[in-house]
Amino acid sequence: MSLLPDLAGSRVALVGLIGGLLDDEDIAERHARALWSGICEPGDGDAGSLVDACGAVNALALVARDDARVVAAVEGLDRRRADDALARWRPRLAPAALDAGLDAARRTGARLVVPGDATWPSRLDDLGRHRPLCLWVRGALPERPGPTVAIVGARAATSYGEHVAMEIAADLAGAGIRVVSGAAYGIDGAAHRAALSAGGVTDALLAGGVDRAYPSGHADLLSRITRTGAVMSEVMCGSAPTKWRFLSRNRLIAALSDATVVVEAGWRSGSLNTAAHAASLGRSLGAVPGPVTSPTSAGCHRLLREFDARCITGAADVREMLGLDDELLPGADDWVDQATALRDALSARSWRRVDDVAQRCGQSLADVERGLGLMLLDGRVQHGPAGWRLVVGR
Repeated sequence: MSLLPDLAGSRVALVGLIGGLLDDEDIAERHARALWSGICEPGDGDAGSLVDACGAVNALALVARDDARVVAAVEGLDRRRADDALARWRPRLAPAALDAGLDAARRTGARLVVPGDATWPSRLDDLGRHRPLCLWVRGALPERPGPTVAIVGARAATSYGEHVAMEIAADLAGAGIRVVSGAAYGIDGAAHRAALSAGGVTDALLAGGVDRAYPSGHADLLSRITRTGAVMSEVMCGSAPTKWRFLSRNRLIAALSDATVVVEAGWRSGSLNTAAHAASLGRSLGAVPGPVTSPTSAGCHRLLREFDARCITGAADVREMLGLDDELLPGADDWVDQATALRDALSARSWRRVDDVAQRCGQSLADVERGLGLMLLDGRVQHGPAGWRLVVGR
């Protein structure tokens, strides 16, 4: 690959990474954006401004020419800032390394998604010039995403924090709300696992390339996520996660979500960085209180006290923050109140099998199992060898 390949070269470079019939201009633009993901660091506003001003192809040509005067004129930046930007980008104009990144994406089954695509998460556009130039995706993104909540927190989580994160994530995911997190150990991993166990959809944002599982202990978890949701990154495959990339990745978690919930966080936790991005984007922000003596909850208490975060004690609080009725199960046709029908099909005296309940309430087995799981979390039903029954007084 040359630095600025011709159209034929672009088509070859993107084989297996894009789908559909695209015209020549779209092919060139996608290829250039893919290369930019290996040239600039995540959230580089100078790169974003340059690409927005003249397109990814022309922006790449300006970098190749190493003309700070022209770059400064296009961006409206001063000469010194243009010089600094070129000094950051030009060392990474290495054809062999960029080729290797595209090959790694092909091998891992990643897809390239760019602004304007049907599955491009439009919420990311709220980041302005700091939005990703592209996304590398394993799994599937929806064309019309529904309610989405980010659940984040400490890596060194307590059993209390993991328990609360799992309850909230399972309840939300089981009700059709997409759960987003960062795939780290602790709260992130607990949220992902619970969402999957509830039969819901969850997405993971990585700080490195999607071809490498990080942390490595979550390789199986990330693989499970891709079956229904997506594992995403804005950096080219082969890129290593770094401290800066973790912090920059947090803005994507916040931007992709309607609300961010911090379950546990120390006084200087990286989760507070995600919360700050959510607040700056005008997204709803919630925090779970913990013991006042626990250092892993100090950051949550700080959010509650200093940043007007909503106090979150369960999934019902999150749904209220989203403006969703607690009794409605998102994902049902026309938002039908399935919970009432499900309760009517159960008995407080007799145990009933799932297929019997489904026949009585006129819902599918999958919907009944999902609803019963939510009611079990709330303590409204019991489950035993003979089936399910209502809890009296709930």
